[in-house]
Amino acid sequence: MDNTLQTWLCEQIQTLKDQNLYKPLVVMDSPSGARITVNGKPNVINLSSNNYLGLANHPKLKAAAIAAVEKWGAGAGAVRPIIGTMRLHMELEQKLAAFKHVEATLVFQSGFTANAGVIPTITDGDDAIITDELNHASIIDGVRLSKAARKIYKHNDMNALEDALKATQSAKKRLIITDGVFSMDGDLAPLPDIVGLAERYDAAVMVDDAHGSGVLGGGRGTAYHFGVHDRIDIQLGTLSKAVGVMGGYIAGSANLIDWLVQRARPFLFSTAHPPATAAATIAAIELMETDPSFTERLWDNARYWKEGLQELGFDTGISQTPITPVMIGDEALAQKLQRGLFAEGVLALAIVFPTVGRGQARIRTMPSAMHARADLDDALTAFAKVGKELAII
Repeated sequence: MDNTLQTWLCEQIQTLKDQNLYKPLVVMDSPSGARITVNGKPNVINLSSNNYLGLANHPKLKAAAIAAVEKWGAGAGAVRPIIGTMRLHMELEQKLAAFKHVEATLVFQSGFTANAGVIPTITDGDDAIITDELNHASIIDGVRLSKAARKIYKHNDMNALEDALKATQSAKKRLIITDGVFSMDGDLAPLPDIVGLAERYDAAVMVDDAHGSGVLGGGRGTAYHFGVHDRIDIQLGTLSKAVGVMGGYIAGSANLIDWLVQRARPFLFSTAHPPATAAATIAAIELMETDPSFTERLWDNARYWKEGLQELGFDTGISQTPITPVMIGDEALAQKLQRGLFAEGVLALAIVFPTVGRGQARIRTMPSAMHARADLDDALTAFAKVGKELAII
């Protein structure tokens, strides 16, 4: 096959390689754990997983998934509005609503599709969306699907947010959207300030809490951490990170969920989660509700890890959460650091454009509840060795 499309693809891939932006997939040959076999290399310390609490390979989740396959089968067989809704799906959504202290929830196939489902479904051409400049790509794409006018405000700048609210007062409805935890820097949105402005200017608030779910507020997320969960209209959570399984969900009022069931296109036109996924997620929620030690270990490890990197002389940016970037800047240098760390038995991946801005490359590290102190100490030794070799520290 040789045509204009194939020529263009080859040119684009080569351009990425020339700019140090090309990233091949890494492949695990073991379950997601503190130490993994990756790209055929065993016993590699895993600092790149979103499996914050270590639940992805927990025995209770595996047992629940296996039991669900035996009872309910491998797949749901249809989209949920037709005949794909099993009792397990309803049980999961009820458990999530109780856990989040909201009236109702609706589960989607992913956090990405949840954003693509809710944002254009609750806004139209007479409305305005006001969104943080560093919001996740799924929010950006969800906003693009909406016909609403849009205003992008400077990251976590409340003066800029207020200016945007003043500039959009003619809109019929206004929706402020922010990440709760920003996934590349690990900082938090100032939700109390955002909610205060929203109430003053009669706007609704949506928080994408993918990286706050299971991590902050006793696992209930950033809104609960700040004590403003009852003042936020829409919360997005994920089931794919700290929960350890797969999917995303929207939490809010019963009216919101009822409307999404009727009109959210990713929900209407995607097959329901397999029974094993729903059952494993229920088991994870039950563990998070009854055993705080998962979150406690996560934060103990996160504090130890941050302090260790900072003592070595690395710049960990503005992180307030377990997400711990090692700021590098130059894309080529970040990729050299990734390769050097892997040679020393540490998987910590470089994050480059377009995930972050050009010249803002970093190694994003993710300590978790899975890690023993020895894992973190070994990883710090590797960072020290390679960081000195590359003159980063």
